[in-house]
Amino acid sequence: MKHVLIVFCLIMVNVPNSFSQQIFKKQTTLMGSVFGFVLVENDSVQAQQYFQLITDEIERIENLISEWKPNTQISQVNKNAGIRPIKVDREVFELTQRAVHYSQLTEGAFDISIAALDKVWLFDGSMEQLPSEDVIRSSVQHVGYQHIILDSINSTIFLEKKGMKIGFGSIGKGYAADKGRELLQSLGVVGGIVNASGDLSTWGTQPDKKPWKIGVSNPFKAHKMIKVLKLRHGAVATSGSNEKFTEIDGKRYSHIIDPKTGWPSTGLTSVTVSGSSAEFANFLSTSIMVLGHKYGKKLIEKFPDYNAIMVKDR
Repeated sequence: MKHVLIVFCLIMVNVPNSFSQQIFKKQTTLMGSVFGFVLVENDSVQAQQYFQLITDEIERIENLISEWKPNTQISQVNKNAGIRPIKVDREVFELTQRAVHYSQLTEGAFDISIAALDKVWLFDGSMEQLPSEDVIRSSVQHVGYQHIILDSINSTIFLEKKGMKIGFGSIGKGYAADKGRELLQSLGVVGGIVNASGDLSTWGTQPDKKPWKIGVSNPFKAHKMIKVLKLRHGAVATSGSNEKFTEIDGKRYSHIIDPKTGWPSTGLTSVTVSGSSAEFANFLSTSIMVLGHKYGKKLIEKFPDYNAIMVKDR
């Protein structure tokens, strides 16, 4: 379900020397992806301290929700699928609770239990024919958000069926971007961007008081932009297939899989969603890719504070 696509470029102009505040930038690898931090600060030493604090915060989140690290709470939930409930931190419980709600909103087009999907599709150019209907159907046998049992009183998560797994590849980086923004704002940083490989949260303004400018790239034309978004307290997330897909008999199949059917999404090459929360924009962009243009449009219309840019397959 998770996209592997960065379609944003930060557009900044040289700031006149009359402004005491400056822009400080840092790039690093976290959660298996490239994160970029942009801060508005007066002092480079203070900026470096903030960079360390936000790095620690992202690492803290990864050590809670990663399904790849063996000792995280989510890994323990997955190991005990069909066996017993696992007590988790309230933060992990509430993130899972929201994810299940997203599944309910989309009737399963979004589903964190897709982590258990059998990999029958190849997106390395080697596939020459479609898998059989039976193989595709059986690939989702362990997928189903209805079997994620949440106990709010005891703060436990239980996966009812053996072989089930949950993972936050679809919203985890957006969540981390939101939490990073929240931390830096609480420390008094007046403006900046937390960019989690294209899923980003912004706040404040540039030193010249102008909003942050985020360019949304055209997936079919390198270095061309579809639109420039102007953000203050905002967020953007993109899902897409222009870098990872397979083409069979002239039809493009995205690496983003429909959790209900096991079939890749078709019809849309990329979806960029903007609003206030990167996590929620993450959810919407992934879901719209699965739902397609017609039903994706109906979904985004339910949330008037969010906007979507949909690029159809050629």
